[in-house]
Amino acid sequence: MYDVEKIRADFPILSRQVNGKPLTYLDNGASAQKPQVVIDAVTRGYGEEYANVHRGLHYLSNLATEKYEAVRGTIARFLGAEEDEIIMNSGTTEGINMVAYGWGAANLQAGDEIILSVMEHHANIVPWHFLRERLGVVIKWVEIDSNGDLDPQRVIDAVTDKTKLISITHMSNVLGTVVDVKTICDFARVRGIPVMVDGSQSSVHMPVNVKDIGCDFFAITGHKLYGPSSSGAIYARKERMAEMQPFMGGGDMIREVSRDAVTYNDPPMKFEAGTPGIVQMIGLGAALEYLMDLGMDNVAAHERKLRDYARTKLDGLNWLNVQGNSATKGAIFSFTMEGAAHAHDLSTVLDKRGVAVRAGHHCAQPLMEYLGVPATARASFALYNTEAEVDTLVDALELCHELFA
Repeated sequence: MYDVEKIRADFPILSRQVNGKPLTYLDNGASAQKPQVVIDAVTRGYGEEYANVHRGLHYLSNLATEKYEAVRGTIARFLGAEEDEIIMNSGTTEGINMVAYGWGAANLQAGDEIILSVMEHHANIVPWHFLRERLGVVIKWVEIDSNGDLDPQRVIDAVTDKTKLISITHMSNVLGTVVDVKTICDFARVRGIPVMVDGSQSSVHMPVNVKDIGCDFFAITGHKLYGPSSSGAIYARKERMAEMQPFMGGGDMIREVSRDAVTYNDPPMKFEAGTPGIVQMIGLGAALEYLMDLGMDNVAAHERKLRDYARTKLDGLNWLNVQGNSATKGAIFSFTMEGAAHAHDLSTVLDKRGVAVRAGHHCAQPLMEYLGVPATARASFALYNTEAEVDTLVDALELCHELFA
C-alpha cells in the first residue's frame, strides 16, 4: 500500500505554514523537499563522520570514503548500470558539460551536427552552444506537435551523415512530456551515433533502466531526487568513457604528475577531479535508498493518479491555458491565464494562499518562444502531494481569476 500520509510525515517541512496557510509545495520540478533520512545522513556526515575521502589513512577518512563510494553502487542500482559506469558530480548541469567538453570537444569538428529538441532545458542547450561558438558545430532543432509530444521519428528524420550526437530530454520540465528515448537510441546505436539523455525529471517520476533505454549518457540531479543540492551523477557507457578526455584537472583524477607529463586515473575516477561533495553525495545515497524502498513503480502510479485528477480539475477552468497535453505526460502543469495576469502575478497570489509554484521561462526559452508565451506558472507534483493539494491549487487559481479577470 502506498500511504501518502505516512510518506508526508517523513518530510518535516511539509508540516509548516506559509503566510498563515498550510504549505502546498508544488515546485518539485525545480527542487524537491528532503525526507528525514536524508537530513539525518547529512547531519551525521558533518557532525560525526566528516573527513576528506580517498587520500587519508585514518579512521574518519576511511569511514567517509567507504560511505561516499558506496553511493556509486546505489546510483548504479537505481539506474540499472554498473558501478564503473557512474561518474559522480554536482548534478545534470555538470554532467552535460562534462559530455560537451570531455566527449564533444575531443570528437567533434566544424560542420558536425548535434540534434536537440525545442523542449530542452538550458543545461542541455548552452553547452552545445559553446561547441557551436568554439568548434563550429551545427545545432539542429526538432519541434514538437500541438499536444507537446515529440515523435521520435522527427528526431530520426533529422539525422544526416553529419549527425554526430543526439542530446534529448527524457521528460520535459515544462510540459511533462515523456519522450520515447528508447526508439531514438535503438536507431542511433545502429549508426554509431551517441545519445545523451537528460534524466533530471524522468528519474524522479518513473523507473529508469539505462541499459534498457540503450543511451550512451544519462544525467541525474540529486536535489530533484529528494537529495541535497550539489549532488548528482552521469551514467556513461564504457566505450564512450574511453573516447573522453578529462573535463577538469586536479587531485584524484591522476596517477602521476611530473614537471613534464601527467598520467590519468582509470574511469570513472579520471573524470572526478578534486574534493567532491562528500556529504552531499552521502545524502543522495540516502535519498535513492528511500526511493527504492518506496518503489519507483509505486511512485509513478501515485503520480499518475495525481496527474489525472489535476488534469480534470484544471480542464474545468476554461480561462486557464495549460501548455502541453500529452496523453503520457508526467504530473507537471505549466499554464497561463487569459487576460493581463503575468505568471509572476499568479505565483505571488498563489503564495499568499501557501501554494508554492514556479514562474518564469523555466530555463527553457526556446520552448517559450515556440509556444508563443513569455513565461508560465508551473505546478509540479511529487510523491508526497495529494488530491487535496490539487483542490487547494484550484481554489487559489480561482482567486487569481477573480482578481485579474
